[in-house]
Amino acid sequence: MTYIVSMREVDLRRIDLNLLVALEALLDEKNVTRAALRLGMSQPAASRALGRLRALFSDALLVDGPGGYILSARAEEVRPVLRRILAGVGEILEANAFDPATATGRIRLLMPDLQAAVLTPHLLARLAREAPSLDLDIVAPGTNGIEALEQGAADAMVALIDEAPAGIQRRRLYDEELVTLMRAHHPALAGKLTLDRFLALEHIVVSVTGVGPAPVDEVLARMGRTRRVKLRVPNFFAAVEIAARSDLIMTLPSSLARAAADMRRFVSLPPPLDLGSFTMSLAWHARQQDAPRHIWLRRAIVAAAMDMSSAIAVKS
Repeated sequence: MTYIVSMREVDLRRIDLNLLVALEALLDEKNVTRAALRLGMSQPAASRALGRLRALFSDALLVDGPGGYILSARAEEVRPVLRRILAGVGEILEANAFDPATATGRIRLLMPDLQAAVLTPHLLARLAREAPSLDLDIVAPGTNGIEALEQGAADAMVALIDEAPAGIQRRRLYDEELVTLMRAHHPALAGKLTLDRFLALEHIVVSVTGVGPAPVDEVLARMGRTRRVKLRVPNFFAAVEIAARSDLIMTLPSSLARAAADMRRFVSLPPPLDLGSFTMSLAWHARQQDAPRHIWLRRAIVAAAMDMSSAIAVKS
């Protein structure tokens, strides 16, 4: 079988589909050793695959850059097309049926670490019961989560999504409120946490990018008030450990505060201002709407969110 690409005839019989799977891992990881681990092969085998790919594409694909490999211009062009091709192959193979009990492979789910901390254990429990041979990659969505869904770089995303472009489907998972967390025996616990006392304290903010206002600061700005953000950290676990060992306080989703309070190191209080609530949503691309594998995955994520909510209700 041959296929015409840019007036050049390509013989598809000489292309090993496994090479394209290896190419996806190499372009995602930009590291031969990590790609080998992801593919379940040895590092020399991954290096040989890279060599074959370089010959196939007549391009280096991965080139030396600051601190490691970066993608060549050709690799940047190939990457989104490759993801669409591999996603299409997967949909062809599962077109008639999907049996989670026998399914293998990896699920790639975009989710901030704040939500991953409380939702993932319930999702893993679902996978253990229904799809024991499926594995899970949780990846921080950053600022390009929607783009990753559009390019087929992820199966689904759990996030706070105000607006979704055409082609992106979404549904509500659960609602969250914000609470203020401080260490047990914090001096501020001696009296009522008024707004003035709240603003006089030093705060931790969890921020993946390290810049920009948090929801609390946006509300305060509308009130003409400010607080001192003493520290920004990129993830929830760092914030919790620091708060446990200092007088810094943090305002975070209630489900996470309850998880932290289980450690008996913290006290959770309602913040002294109206921060409202927000909705966490599940999002996916429309091309996966009717794929059996994705129908099952979405149901599993929704069920895991319900399990999480039930567990929180029991503890409250």
